[in-house]
Amino acid sequence: MANRTKKASTAAKTTGRRKTTAKTTAAKTTAAKTTVTVTAAETEAAVKPEEAAVKETEAVKAESPAAEAVKEAEAVKEAETVKAVETEKAESPKAEPAEEVKTEKEEASAAEPAKKKAPARKRTTAKKTAPKAEAVKEEKAEETSEKAPAKTEKAPAQKRTTARKTAASKKAAAKAEPAEEVKTVKEEAPAAEEVKAAEEAPVTEDVEAVKEEVPAAAEVKAAEDAKTETEAPAAEEAAAEPEAVEEPAPEIPATPRRSIAFIGSECYPFVKTGGLGDVMYALPKALVKQNCDVKVILPRYKCIPWEYQEKMIYRGSFQMNLCADGRSYYVGIMEYVWDGVVYDFIDNEEFFSAGNPYTNLIDDIPKYCYFAKAALAALNYMDWIPDIIHCHDWQAALVPVYLRTMFVNTKLTSAKTILTIHNLRFQGIYDIPTIRYWSGLPDYVFNKDALKVGYKDANMLKGGLTYSNVITTVSGTYAGEIQTAYYGEKLDAHMRYHSGKLRGIVNGIDCDIWNTATDSRLYANYDISNVLDKKRENKRKLQEELGLVQDDHKFVIGLISRLTNQKGLDLVNAIMPYIVDEHTQVVVLGTGDAVYEDSFRYYEGAYKGNVCSNIMYDETRAHRIYAGADALLVPSQFEPCGLTQLIAMHYGTVPIVRETGGLKDTVEPYNMFFHTGNGFTFDRYEAGLLLDAINRAKTVFFTDRWHWDEMVQRDMDKDVSWENSAKQYKDLYLELTR
Repeated sequence: MANRTKKASTAAKTTGRRKTTAKTTAAKTTAAKTTVTVTAAETEAAVKPEEAAVKETEAVKAESPAAEAVKEAEAVKEAETVKAVETEKAESPKAEPAEEVKTEKEEASAAEPAKKKAPARKRTTAKKTAPKAEAVKEEKAEETSEKAPAKTEKAPAQKRTTARKTAASKKAAAKAEPAEEVKTVKEEAPAAEEVKAAEEAPVTEDVEAVKEEVPAAAEVKAAEDAKTETEAPAAEEAAAEPEAVEEPAPEIPATPRRSIAFIGSECYPFVKTGGLGDVMYALPKALVKQNCDVKVILPRYKCIPWEYQEKMIYRGSFQMNLCADGRSYYVGIMEYVWDGVVYDFIDNEEFFSAGNPYTNLIDDIPKYCYFAKAALAALNYMDWIPDIIHCHDWQAALVPVYLRTMFVNTKLTSAKTILTIHNLRFQGIYDIPTIRYWSGLPDYVFNKDALKVGYKDANMLKGGLTYSNVITTVSGTYAGEIQTAYYGEKLDAHMRYHSGKLRGIVNGIDCDIWNTATDSRLYANYDISNVLDKKRENKRKLQEELGLVQDDHKFVIGLISRLTNQKGLDLVNAIMPYIVDEHTQVVVLGTGDAVYEDSFRYYEGAYKGNVCSNIMYDETRAHRIYAGADALLVPSQFEPCGLTQLIAMHYGTVPIVRETGGLKDTVEPYNMFFHTGNGFTFDRYEAGLLLDAINRAKTVFFTDRWHWDEMVQRDMDKDVSWENSAKQYKDLYLELTR
């Protein structure tokens, strides 16, 4: 008696717990009913462990003798329920594959209130279930063992009958098509549910709880069988609750943000005459990726293509005092935003209406005095105060001078200045009275330590070097060379004096523009994986276009350059007859001094079929020469950095260069013993050494092609982008603004 009382007291607790379980699993089972098709074989695998679990539960509960009276009454009710279900089966033959699922639910509903001891055969089946199913079984047995006797037992005979029916339905389902959705089964047996709900509401709640737990146990079994080729089990999808899509966390910049104002005379694609235009375009773009806020200030030349001018936005205008006599000029600001960089153009038709950015020194001195002051005035007008003002070459060299003199009482005075030397040969030298008038600078800046050179001239670049906080050049070697008399262009003593603030950072190239895989100008695109085959194809097409003898075995040398002494054209002119032979071809592209233009025209006629002289500049042809030539010649007398050798290597063309400036920093000479390096070099500026370097390259090309091809691939694999250079500039900016 005491034992029954204890069981009755714990039954209420268990009933509440089971109702909660039924509610929590209901949503999952409902989703599974509408979304997943359960095959007959899967249902059988899922039902068996559940039957074993329910039967084991019954075995535990069957020892309650007080429930005998209730057992017989509910056996009759269950018989009626089974009969109703069978009637529904007869009316819906299409639902046969799902019958075992329905029978399983009926057994679960019968097992819960009956709770009678199961036959020994059923206990044996329960022992064979998977470990996960056993865990579920034990949990259910523990919960249901505390049920009240009034809801416990059911006739064993009824269970045996139900089990036989279930077995028969499983055999039939093994040969049938996959079962329909569980939802169909639920709809086909409404009568049975209504009968149970009407007869005993508490029992119905328990039955529903068991029904919900059966798919849950099937989920455990289905998870183990997920590796098979069958569809995912319904219970598995029901249990898979939708995961919240996590937004990627914002990337934390590696370095603090800095604002930079670039001031220069040209910038690709608006206007470009040399390497300065490439740097003014690519470096700001790379700095944006280094967490910098960049603004580029340029003159609004009339030669800027209209496709860019029509997109410019007017930002404002004002009058600015410029000359020593107080004469003022209009300053307009036009803005264009591209690739995260803001381009502000200084507008004045009087100074920038010429067709070219550079005309002659007499006109250029007033033009760039105005531009340097107007750039600072525009920043002040827009109230945009940068951390760094980065100036380029002599055209912007007066910016640091203006900032430390005439703008000393403005907000801009907090900015630090950097002046980059792209070519020390061009300095902006004119007589002192002219520069004093057009600049309006005070007299004290025209002394030997600042702008003055010689007895009566002023040097705009020298003044900028004096007043800037840091001086940079475009390569480390060039930074050392300009402190010598040979390369110093009469400023070597001044450079040595300011050597403490002199740095050298090698340029890079924009790999979005110079990309062999996407370059639309090439005959055939390629990358490092197929460069050897595709370069031959580009060579043949180039030979065909230029009227050269088409032969894969020819050694094609490219020369893309301004035709001046600085580029070593006097050396090339001296040895041209020794370069060209039946195995070698030369392709020239560029304009410059008339003496070199005429000499290359002569060589084209003298060596027809092996020499092609393109006295012009064609961007498309330049790309094709980079891709089609075997080697590129850069024998410069001096080269601050040089971009042609970087582009050549990126296109798989081996450079032949003189060891000077950026050429020395970027091209490692080939070592015939260890087979290292990425080009061929010579040191002294002599024609014989240039010829020797060319012959060494030809020897490797014709006699050791395997190692030549390796060098081509090493060149393509070399990182020549702006990323490393931009990091060095960013570190320099941070150092200045600590």
